[in-house]
Amino acid sequence: MKPASVLLVDDDPTFRQVMSSELSRLGYQTEAVGSGEEAVRRIAALEPDVVLLDLRLPGMNGLEVLKSVHTNAPATEVVIMTGHGSIDTAIESIRNGAFDYVVKPCPLDELHIRIQRAIERRCLRQRANLLERGLTPPDLGSSFVGESPEFRRLLKLIELVAPSDGTVLITGETGAGKERVAKLLHARSPRRFRPFVVVECATLQENLLESELFGHERGAFTGADRGKPGLFEVANGGTIFLDEIGEVSPATQTKLLRVLDTSTFRHVGGTAEIRADVRVLTATNRNLPAMVRQGLFREDLFYRLSTITVEVPPLRARGADVELLAQHFVSMLNERFGSKKRISEEALELLRRHSWPGNVRELLHAVEAAMVLCEGACVLREHFPANIQSSPPAPVSGSVSDGISLPTLEQAEREHIRRALEASHGHRGNAAKILGISERNLYRKLHEHGLLS
Repeated sequence: MKPASVLLVDDDPTFRQVMSSELSRLGYQTEAVGSGEEAVRRIAALEPDVVLLDLRLPGMNGLEVLKSVHTNAPATEVVIMTGHGSIDTAIESIRNGAFDYVVKPCPLDELHIRIQRAIERRCLRQRANLLERGLTPPDLGSSFVGESPEFRRLLKLIELVAPSDGTVLITGETGAGKERVAKLLHARSPRRFRPFVVVECATLQENLLESELFGHERGAFTGADRGKPGLFEVANGGTIFLDEIGEVSPATQTKLLRVLDTSTFRHVGGTAEIRADVRVLTATNRNLPAMVRQGLFREDLFYRLSTITVEVPPLRARGADVELLAQHFVSMLNERFGSKKRISEEALELLRRHSWPGNVRELLHAVEAAMVLCEGACVLREHFPANIQSSPPAPVSGSVSDGISLPTLEQAEREHIRRALEASHGHRGNAAKILGISERNLYRKLHEHGLLS
C-alpha cells in the first residue's frame, strides 16, 4: 500500500530537517518547503494527502496558501501549525477549511494523531464522492434507440417534463423501460448532479419498505440495534424513484402522501420532523385508476403522483424500432464479449414477426442468448429461443378490423408467464428472472391468471 504523502511548509530550516526525518521514520512520504510560493507550486504538482502548514511565512502567508489549496487541490487536508500568540488566526483558518491546528512546539505523537485523523477524513470524503457518483446515473439519452412516431412522442415528452420539479407517474408494461425513462428524466433535470435513488417497492416486505424509505431509530423494532437514515434522506437534493408503486400498502401510502404534501417525515420509532428536498418519480405496470375504484389505492395519492403522466409504449406498438434495437444490442454485446458478430436478415425478419410481450427487456435477453449460442460470425434464426421461432406474426398496430383474431393483453401476459414457467421447469425464482419481475410480483400474477398449482 502506498504511504500517505505529507508536505511540510515551514520557514525554519532546522525544524524542517528534524520534522521531515521524524515523519519519514513514522512511514510518511515526506517533502518539505520553506515558503508559501514554493508550497503552492508543490501542492499543484503533488496533490499531497496532508499539508502541515505554518501560518507565519515570508511573502505569501499561511491563510493565502490555505485558500490556494482549496482551489487547486480540494481533496488535500490541511493541518495548521501555529505559535501560542496566533491561536485566533489558527481558529480563523479552521473556519476557512483547515482540518485542525497544533501549537508549536508540538509533541510528535500528537502530531501523528492529527495527521492520521486528517487522512481518515480525506478517505471518508473520497468514499462519499464515489457513492454519490454511483447514485448519479449518466445521461442515457444515446442509448434510447428508436425512430417510430410513438417513440419520438415519448422522447419529446421527456424533454418537456424533465426540467420541471413535478412528480411524474411512469406507466407501461413490464420490460418496456420505465426505469430508464426515470433515469433520463433525472439526468435532464436541474438535479442531475445529485443522487438518484431507486426503491423496488415490490421486493420489500411492508415493515422493511417503511424502514427503508423513512429510516428508523435505534430500538424502533427487534434487531434495530442502531439508527439508520431513510432513502428519502439519501436522495436529499436529488430524485427518488419508487418502482412498482402499486404494490405499496395503504399504511405506507398515507405516509407517502404526507411526504409529498409537506416534504417532511419521521423515522420509524422517532418523533423529530425531518425535511427532505426530493423530486418523486414513480412507476407501475398496474392500472392505478382501477385500483382506486376498487379501494386498493388512495385516490388523493394517485392524483398527487400523477401530476404528470408519462406512458412508455410497448414494443409491439413501435414495431419499426425492433430492428434498430436488435442491431443496437448486437453492437453493445459485441463490445462486451469482444466479438464481431452480426445478425442475419432472416433472424431480423423473425424478430419483426414476434409480438414481444416482455417488451424491450425480452428482446435484449433473446439477442444475448442467440449471440451466446452462435459459434460463427452470423446470428441465425435457429439461435433464438424456441418460443420466438414458433411465434405467429406480430399484429400490425391498429389493424383490428380486418378479420384478424388478436389475443387480449391479459391473454398474452398469461401465455408469456406460462412459457417462462415451462422454460424454467416450474422454478418460480428463475421464471421471475426471465420475466424481469420480482418473485412477489410473479406470485400475484400467477394468482390473477389462475396459474398457481
